[in-house]
Order: sequence, then structure tokens, then C-alpha cells
Amino acid sequence: MSENKHTTSGALNIFLVFLRLGLTSFGGPVAHIGYFRDEFVTRRQWLSEQSYADLVALCQFLPGPASSQVGLAMGLSRGGYTGALAAWLGFTLPSALALILLATGLVGFADGAMSSGLLTGLKVVAVAVVAQAVWGMARNLCPDTPRLTLMAVATCLVLALPTVYAQVGIIIAAGMVGLFAFRPAAGIVNDDWQVPVSRRAGMVWLCLFFVLLAGLPLLLQWFPSQALALVDAFYRAGSLVFGGGHVVLPLLQAEVVPTGWVQEDMFLAGYGAAQAVPGPLFTFAAFLGAAMISAPTAWLGGLICLLAIFTPSFLLIAGALPFWQQLRANARMQAALMGINAGVVGLLLAALYDPVWTSAIVGPKEFAMALVALIALMAWKLPPWLVVLASAATGWLIA
Repeated sequence: MSENKHTTSGALNIFLVFLRLGLTSFGGPVAHIGYFRDEFVTRRQWLSEQSYADLVALCQFLPGPASSQVGLAMGLSRGGYTGALAAWLGFTLPSALALILLATGLVGFADGAMSSGLLTGLKVVAVAVVAQAVWGMARNLCPDTPRLTLMAVATCLVLALPTVYAQVGIIIAAGMVGLFAFRPAAGIVNDDWQVPVSRRAGMVWLCLFFVLLAGLPLLLQWFPSQALALVDAFYRAGSLVFGGGHVVLPLLQAEVVPTGWVQEDMFLAGYGAAQAVPGPLFTFAAFLGAAMISAPTAWLGGLICLLAIFTPSFLLIAGALPFWQQLRANARMQAALMGINAGVVGLLLAALYDPVWTSAIVGPKEFAMALVALIALMAWKLPPWLVVLASAATGWLIA
């Protein structure tokens, strides 16, 4: 299975494989992992079922977008650093381009009634999408009383302490609870899949991750600029998010709305629109960068925010994979992850209430739209992109 794989899978081939996935992978990070399994385990047999499951577990443990990190790891395995870049570009570009175009269009027509109705529809459908995510994640990640309790406590603390640092502290505390309270069985190590990164190189990437995380705020104090402030904010968001795209919502909201960089209506509209496009939800950062009130904005702002929020994912994957065998066999890390996941669900539940619900549901009309959208997603099983487009059209027609 591994013979000549680095010579037979060039960067262009990797890019085309991931471009097809980037154009067709609707449904969010959980669905993406299903698409990847079908493509890389079943169809192409690039790795075994066990190795794929272990890779997904590792990416769930690391902060950042799990599905994009799985894609980066696959590209890194098949084509080295160039392959990782090709995989990221193919999977990310379609949704990033679409969201930047939408943001520039919404900003250009922000004063019109048509845009107002469109914003309303996108904000309302965000309620349904986040509610569906909370329900699905709670069923999978909080299946017992201790983790449900941990989820509820995390929700209350996040609502009582609505700051970025409090959210990060709650996630860390949940991991500590999991470390001491939960006892999963150790994973089975399978050595059939490797990556062309040495442990020394991995240590360099990990050190660079922490240097940027600690150094960017200091650099911003010495050389203040809007562009550097964006890099700092979005790099920090990409570094501290456990649980994938949905969970980045409260961290980004705390970074860009109180500072006045993006209006709250525009923020929620973009989050709703991000559900209508395939690919990673972290490309929501491109929308925010393009929708900035002050320069850099439009295409430049979108590119800066996009690169800043995904850079931690590359550094962490390239740094962690050389030590993969030890990480995936460590039962204590798996126990900490159980607690982190429960805390993540609580954080997302708090975000469902504020800002998603409080900003979108202002009357019975919006409640009815959100209820229909939720039923369409969970009962009728309609594609998320179709529900988002229908909700946006309904808001426009009502306006």
C-alpha cells in the first residue's frame, strides 16, 4: 500500500483529489470525516481503517478544525510539505472564494431592504444549524451523566464569564476533569502508515506554534497595526478552538464584534452563509476578513484572516504527527479528550443562546423560520446548503 506512494502521488494529483472534496463536501466537519474515509480508506486505500480512526482521534484532540487537519495529514503523508499545501488549497479554496464574494456583496448593499432581509434569513438559519450541531455533538460526546453534568457546568460558566480567556480556561479545566475522572482503554497502535517528518522537525514546528501564540501579542504592542491585529486575533482563535468549525463561533465573535471590526448582524449572516458552501467551516474567517469595516478588507482582509486561522493547524499537525504513535496509545490523553469534548459541547450550547439566539430570534416570525429550518435539517434530512439558501430567500421575500 505504501510502495512509491510519494512518487506516484504528486502535488497536482493531491490538489485535484482535495478540490473535488472541497466542491462536494457539504455538512460540516463530521460529514467531512465521512467523505475522507470513503475517499482515502475505501476507494484509494491510502491507509487502514485503524490508522484512519487513530488519525481522526489525534485531530480531535488537537485544537483547530479536525477535518482540515485530517486533510493536511493526508497531504503530508502523500507528498510531504508540498502535498500538505496542495491538500489545503484544494479543500479550502472553493468555500473561501465564495464567502469572500458574498461578504463584499453584502457590504456593498448593506443599506438596502433586500440585504436586510437576506441578513435576517441567514441569521435565523444559523440558529437551526448550531442547534443541530449541539444536539449531534451532545449525543456523541456526552452519552453519560458525568459528561452531561460537565457540559451543563461549562455552559453556565461560559454564560457567566463571556470572554475569550474564560472560554479557554473552561476548556482546559474540562480536560483536567476528564484526566482524573474518566478512564478509557488505551488505543491499539497500528504502524501501517507513516509521515515524512522527523521528530526534530516536528519539535521545530511545535516550538514555532508556541512562539507565534505568545509572540504575536507582544509584536502587536511594539508595532501596532490593523493587519497585525487581525493576524494575532485569528491565529489565536485557530490555536485555541477544540471541537472544530462550530466551536470557533464564540471565539471569533469575542474577537471581532466587541472591537467593532465587524457588525454583529454581518457576523451572524456570514456564519449562516458558511453552512451553504462545502468545505471547512473555518473559511468563515475569510468572510470576516472581507467584511471588515476598516482596512485591510475585501480580498486582502479575507486572505490575511484565512491564512492566520489555518496556520496553527499546519504547525500542530506537522509537529504532532512524528510523535503520533505515543500520543494515540496514551490512555491519559484520551481521558483528557473526553472531558474537553464535553466542555466543548457546553461552550457551543452557550453560543447557541448568545449571540446566535438573542440576535436572530426577535419575534414569532423569526422563531417560525428557525423552527422550520431545524425540522428541515433534522427530520427531513435536507442538505444544509439547500436549507440555508431557502432561509435566505424567505428572509428576502418577507423584507
